[in-house]
Amino acid sequence: MEKSDLKAAWNNYVTSGTDPQKLIRPIIFDSWERCRELNVDPWQKKPNRILQEDEFQLLISDNQALIELCVPYMETLYAFVRGSGFVIALTDSDGILLKILGDDDIGEQIKTGGFLERADYSEQSVGTNAIGTALFLKEPIQVYSYEHFCRCAQVSTGSSAVIFDEAQQLIGSISLVGYDYNVHSHTLGMAVAAADAIHSALVMLDAQKACMVSDAYKSTIMDCISQAVMAVDADGFLTHLNVNAVRLLMPDIEDNYIGKNLQDFLPEENAALFDIIASRRRYTDKEMIVYTSRGALSISITTRVIQTNENGFAGMVVAMDEIKRVRKMVQKMSGAIASTTFDDLVGSAPQYLEAIRIAKNAALSNFNVLLLGESGAGKDVFAQAIHNYSNRKRGPFVVINCSAIPRELIGSELFGYVEGAYTGARKGGSTGKFELADGGTIFLDEIGDMPIDMQGHLLRVIEERHVTRIGGHETIPIDVHVIAATNRNLVEDIADGRFRQDLYYRLNVITIRTVPLRERMQDLPELMQRFYSKLAANLGKSEYPIPDDYFEKLSRYTFPGNIRELQNIIERSLILSADGKLEVSCLPFEVLRPAGVLPKEGGHESSHTKSEKDELYALLMNNKGNISKTAQELGVARSTLYRKMDRFGFQTTIAPRWKD
Repeated sequence: MEKSDLKAAWNNYVTSGTDPQKLIRPIIFDSWERCRELNVDPWQKKPNRILQEDEFQLLISDNQALIELCVPYMETLYAFVRGSGFVIALTDSDGILLKILGDDDIGEQIKTGGFLERADYSEQSVGTNAIGTALFLKEPIQVYSYEHFCRCAQVSTGSSAVIFDEAQQLIGSISLVGYDYNVHSHTLGMAVAAADAIHSALVMLDAQKACMVSDAYKSTIMDCISQAVMAVDADGFLTHLNVNAVRLLMPDIEDNYIGKNLQDFLPEENAALFDIIASRRRYTDKEMIVYTSRGALSISITTRVIQTNENGFAGMVVAMDEIKRVRKMVQKMSGAIASTTFDDLVGSAPQYLEAIRIAKNAALSNFNVLLLGESGAGKDVFAQAIHNYSNRKRGPFVVINCSAIPRELIGSELFGYVEGAYTGARKGGSTGKFELADGGTIFLDEIGDMPIDMQGHLLRVIEERHVTRIGGHETIPIDVHVIAATNRNLVEDIADGRFRQDLYYRLNVITIRTVPLRERMQDLPELMQRFYSKLAANLGKSEYPIPDDYFEKLSRYTFPGNIRELQNIIERSLILSADGKLEVSCLPFEVLRPAGVLPKEGGHESSHTKSEKDELYALLMNNKGNISKTAQELGVARSTLYRKMDRFGFQTTIAPRWKD
């Protein structure tokens, strides 16, 4: 359409509000209608709204990312139209001009019509124009000469394309604006191409940002994993490596490992590790040795294959854990820790203080310790105190009761086994207690009950300081402090062939005899008070002064179960007591019966053996021959009770004689 015809159509509309000849494009006419409804003045020479400088700077700050992204595309576009009388303009989603790029002379001339940065070029501010109309329609448009609604823009032509972000939200527009005589359809195509390129860049930036966030998550997750984790590609080159992998394998090398082969950093002695990675096979907790600048390390390795969608091989993830760390974790989870220290031991009897003195000296050495004494006299707490007083206190404290494990399993418990060692052996094998105690203390309780055929294996481990798992061939070095305990007379057992003499002398480097309670009755008041206070607090009961008659009864009792029995008696009294008071009526039968009374000094008294025999018989009678209950009340194992019964000539078939 000729410019003069457009002018006539415009004059006709602004005077009469119609376009009878239908000369104006419908899309332009609809815009004119919107402008009339908005009361836009067609004769205005500048935009209705131009931002103040401080307001504009806030807007620039809010759109800084968009401007920085678009400027390179604007510069590329300007390179094609330089000197042709066009400028490139960028607006926000409201039509505010954020950036204008073009020839200086053109820029100065169009400023007279209000086309300058800070100006509002929405339809509401400046009527129909390429920028405002494109933003309203959310589609590209070219507006020429008198198609503009306001006089201030009718000397120009504009081609605008809207910009959408990665979420398809309208965020601005990019336009080519020049004098009306330079109108060309190609300029609209150039604006559309620039807007599409900017949208694609936003999509890529969003994807890149998502990848960066994902990578940050992955790196943080990998670094939070306590294991050493690394990943290699199909050619064996490192693609990922967490901090624990660097600490484990390459602590002395300061370098960027990504993109390099593991064989570039580790000694060639690691052929087994390299073969595992090259094999592309799946392993779970496979134990092996790796060699680093720190020396040979025992590790547990787990591998998983990375596959492509076409089931092709893309790489492997390798997770490694030091066996020492695994053992410490097992000890922590299993609760095998020593909680008692020498400060927790109560007593002032000379023979008891002497036992503590010897135990402290033993803790400062690495010599084997043999704890002797009756059941319940505190051999286990002495073992814990020795461990906590030693320089191994931060290491594991592993306990194994040699009388509580079936003879056919005690070897695997102590020394572990390899996969397939015997029928039913766990896949991957199992770690023995000696390995778990590496760097700490192993407490072999009830050592006198260990089967004679297993004592030779134990002797060899103690002497050579290494373990060979059952069914295996590899020797595993160990560093443990051995503490053994028994209530048996090992000298008699040696004479009877039940205990090896060489093992006895290997264990019996430092001997500590725990003092039975009846030989340190002066400590009874303090022990009673200690147990009473602790147990009352645990049971949530009030604490009262210990009654004289309650103390008198206990002070005349022989305590065959020693400290453990005293604690059980007080706990029983508290449970039976309504308010926490210790009453004689709550004492067990064996404390109240005459057999439990110690003879007065200077009077006729039976031997300790006879007294113990009488008490055992009375307790069996009271329990109607229930071996388990009797053993529990005495604080001993059933096997120990059977031995006592055999020693006193009781029939072990005594139980059926009592029936309810």
